[in-house]
Amino acid sequence: MEIGFVEIVLTIGLLLILVSGLSGLAHGTVLSVSVLSVAAGMVLHAVGVLDIDPRDPSVIAIIELALIFTLFSDGLVVERELLVGHRGPTVRALLFAMPGTMILIGLAAKLLFDQLSWPEAFLLGAVLAPTDPVITSAVVGAKSIPAKLRHVLNLESGLNDGLALPFVLFFIALASNEAGAGTEAVTLFAEAFAGAAIGIGLATLAGRAIDDMPGIGLTPKFEGVYALGIGLAAFGLAEVTFGNGLIAAFVAGIALGVADRETPEAFLEFNESVSAVLQTVTFFLFGALVVSIGVPTPAVAVAALVVFTLFIARPVAIMSSLAGSELPQVQRRFLAWFGPKGVASMLFALFVLKSEDAQNDLIFQLAAFVILASIVAHGLTDTLGARWMERKLATDGPDGLDGERDITGDARRDEHPRVGEGS
Repeated sequence: MEIGFVEIVLTIGLLLILVSGLSGLAHGTVLSVSVLSVAAGMVLHAVGVLDIDPRDPSVIAIIELALIFTLFSDGLVVERELLVGHRGPTVRALLFAMPGTMILIGLAAKLLFDQLSWPEAFLLGAVLAPTDPVITSAVVGAKSIPAKLRHVLNLESGLNDGLALPFVLFFIALASNEAGAGTEAVTLFAEAFAGAAIGIGLATLAGRAIDDMPGIGLTPKFEGVYALGIGLAAFGLAEVTFGNGLIAAFVAGIALGVADRETPEAFLEFNESVSAVLQTVTFFLFGALVVSIGVPTPAVAVAALVVFTLFIARPVAIMSSLAGSELPQVQRRFLAWFGPKGVASMLFALFVLKSEDAQNDLIFQLAAFVILASIVAHGLTDTLGARWMERKLATDGPDGLDGERDITGDARRDEHPRVGEGS
């Protein structure tokens, strides 16, 4: 069924009314707004109301914009004290757990699907390696979660999206048999560092310039707009020059928060409202996409890949990388489970679908079903996980959980639950 602009606006309007109206029910229960949005997209496609082309550039643009907003917003709430004082677990998660997850998923994909070449199998691993800052925000905002653990979750989910992109692009080039893949790999990782430098430089200058604005400076009405402009400009400047825009956006949020602590406060509520709209639409579109692409075969192999990705690859990679770290064992187990796949993996899967790789349809299908399973599994367990951690805090005391409950002042995040939040 073909629908025009008016029907699209009507559909989005009704969707936003629905998920907003149910957000109070979802908050504090095992429900999840992300799950509701995905379900709505699946139902509307199944009944013929909505037909989404996964190769449509506008679909990719919406998902990428949602990811930019989310990354920048997550960067803003990174506390300076935690950024300096608790880097070890985050560095381990980024440098060892993410590549380890990618390798394990790649090995499993190659074993389960003979038609995938080794580059294609590891491409699927790269698509599914990053964790999702939208779904993890539900846990990061929970005051019952120790501050150090929330910090690791936030930084990991924010940075690994941009860090995974070079792997995705490299394996796309390798799988497509393009010449010079090795040289391209060096270029892609250089872009990641350049993106971080651009984000730091632009946000630091812009943050310190707030006090030097003409007239009376920024009026309260435009403080959030100013901050939003910094995030978008960091992404755009990195992309049009030589840099990774996703990393630039996230690092810009961190740098702006360090340069000026008042602007993020003024920006947070405004940004989260805009982000909520984009994230809701993104999960809605994804639900329709999952129905449209069909079920890959064999179903047993698909199910095995889903189970392996969620219950083995991530936990093994995290527990191995954090062995002997400062995080208590119970926190490592919590971190091992909360590695949801979401917006970034959706975007990367669409990049693969647009490529000329012979197995791009299969890789997209497999990634989509793993993402769907993750949204449901993690969306329904974020509240349960937060409550479990709270019970462990009560029974184990400071020695078990480092005695850190809420040293980052995240009460404002509980007042404005993010999309995907069920806790």
